[in-house]
Amino acid sequence: MDDDKIELLPPGTAPAWGYTPAPRRGPKPGYSLEQIVDAAIAQADAEGYAALSMPSIAKRLGITANALYRYLSSKEELLVLVAESAWGPPPESSDDDWRGSVTAWARALLERCRRHPWLIDLPVRNAPTTPNLLGWLENFLEAMADTGLSTRDVMGCVVLVDGWVRSTAALVRDVNASAPDRTLALTEFLAPRLRERGYPRVAAVISGEAYGEDGIDDGDVEFGLGRILDGIEALIVSR
Repeated sequence: MDDDKIELLPPGTAPAWGYTPAPRRGPKPGYSLEQIVDAAIAQADAEGYAALSMPSIAKRLGITANALYRYLSSKEELLVLVAESAWGPPPESSDDDWRGSVTAWARALLERCRRHPWLIDLPVRNAPTTPNLLGWLENFLEAMADTGLSTRDVMGCVVLVDGWVRSTAALVRDVNASAPDRTLALTEFLAPRLRERGYPRVAAVISGEAYGEDGIDDGDVEFGLGRILDGIEALIVSR
């Protein structure tokens, strides 16, 4: 494929697949693209998604922001490459059952979100086009291959499970970031007022052990995933 057509690809696609344009004239680059992506991930791990700016990454590397554009065409390209590296390759599933395979797939995605919480904040502008992310899709398609569902149905299941993982990971991150003392104080403040206002059931829930004090635990997460898989199983049976 010639360079003119390469430029039509979504940002980050070509370099993620190992394509390198013809070298430019001038000094030899002091960094590899992989080193820049690693620096960006370290920056986000330390300070969150908001810190993924060209100036902050350049500062970490000891170069100017303008110098980064010798390696990258845009910040959008950087974000695609950062996502590709941070999500990493999908897990190998040894489970012959679709439900076990999809469960392992979802848990692995959640584990990546725990490792790099800022991944949830990365914008998703189009379908995946890079090797690792397409590998995750391939694993899901393989898990569902013998279910009898149509391609459209399976792709709908991918969107459903992936969306659940991202929203759940964001909820777990944000809720569990609350200080326990603050949560306890809020419960003590709200409980009597809720009873006075006629919300006895809500008051009973927030006063119980299942609400608030320990944030969202693995049991809460597994419950949601289990219900989604029940729905997919019902769809398989109906087909």
